[in-house]
Amino acid sequence: MAKSPGIRYTEQPLPAYRHLPGKTPHPTRDPKGHSYGRPEPDLPDLNHEDWRKCGEYLYGIDLFNEGYWWECHEVLEGLWHASGIGSEAAHVLQAVIQCGAAHLKAATDRPVGAMRLHDHSLRHARWSGSRKLGLDLEAMVRDTRSFLTVEGAGPARLVLEF
Repeated sequence: MAKSPGIRYTEQPLPAYRHLPGKTPHPTRDPKGHSYGRPEPDLPDLNHEDWRKCGEYLYGIDLFNEGYWWECHEVLEGLWHASGIGSEAAHVLQAVIQCGAAHLKAATDRPVGAMRLHDHSLRHARWSGSRKLGLDLEAMVRDTRSFLTVEGAGPARLVLEF
């Protein structure tokens, strides 16, 4: 069963601000950053662990949907590494990371970089299949492209199928 758009998958608080490189304090390197000094969590390999029980994964999806694209990247990158770069789960995570990064590039008025990241996300989505880790990857890539190319289109929303 899918959750409706606008519903969060975790109750974890959102960061104090959405990081925009060059405009806000770096979240982890700047003492004023919203995640400065936060310890790194112990992360599972989503090729072998149930994504439905992975709070970090669910929080990463929340971050994406709330427009915290840099923060989403940070959360999912740890899972990407834990899942083994080049694995099926890693390709899914990389597709989400790159769609989020494409949104961030668009939000910072870098359309060429945004489209390049979208193209990378498409390749990762194709490597992993159309539906993995509860996500409809085709819809994610399609909706990201619309956000980048169609005036007035809203950002992609990730709806998990449990």
